[in-house]
Amino acid sequence: MEYETLVVEKRGHVGWLSFNRPDSLNAFNLLMSNELSRAWSELDEDDEVRVIVNTGRGRAFQTGVDVKEVSAAGGMGERNRGREGEGSKGGMTARSNNVWKPVICAVNGICAGGGFHFVVDADVVVASSSATFVDPHTSVGQVSALEPIGLVGRIPFEAIMRLVLMGRHERLSSERARELGLVSQIFEAENFEAEVQDLAETIASNSPSTMMASKKPIWGALERSREAAMAYGLEMVRDFWDHPDNLEGARAFAEKREATWASPRAPGI
Repeated sequence: MEYETLVVEKRGHVGWLSFNRPDSLNAFNLLMSNELSRAWSELDEDDEVRVIVNTGRGRAFQTGVDVKEVSAAGGMGERNRGREGEGSKGGMTARSNNVWKPVICAVNGICAGGGFHFVVDADVVVASSSATFVDPHTSVGQVSALEPIGLVGRIPFEAIMRLVLMGRHERLSSERARELGLVSQIFEAENFEAEVQDLAETIASNSPSTMMASKKPIWGALERSREAAMAYGLEMVRDFWDHPDNLEGARAFAEKREATWASPRAPGI
């Protein structure tokens, strides 16, 4: 597929989805919002892709809604009129598009405002040593609620409120983001993509079907009671007892060889 605002490519078993509006710091306009759903579907439907990396081109990762587009449209209300049914994230993230393949959010530079959606909906978050995080909503006359709600449970509450209330006056370095638990690993900027690819390939070496089946109940635990989450988790475990990867994994371990996994099957579909 062809995209104007994104770059979608495949490197072995790793799919890369990169925001590609570097002159606008990768801010999402209406076109990008629409293209993202197609891009996630393209990578999700490709059986050769086992892991997806989400990153940005240029010096920014993602800086949220294009404020210039908002200004030209006469405000957020006019810009979004007729799009109210698209959901709080407009189907932009992997999770909101029901993508159950492992997703690595690779924050290569500035992450601002709506960029946090992609951070909080990823399974693994890594950052470049040059990455920074800021929530400028309240500094440009917008309510900051959806992104901070997503951050609840990821980082301490006071850190979230400080980001919201300080607006553009508070920037987290990649080191501070790691201290807070927002990112798990930092790579030097000059080797960033190569290091992320190595990480993704390590994850991709595991059974694709069981990784997807593991994700669904774990993410579901955020929205269910513990009892309901455990029951659903047990259901997924039992569902995969007869999956070919279950036997292949055991045989490969016993025979001290690399496993040959079956084509991925999404859980519950």
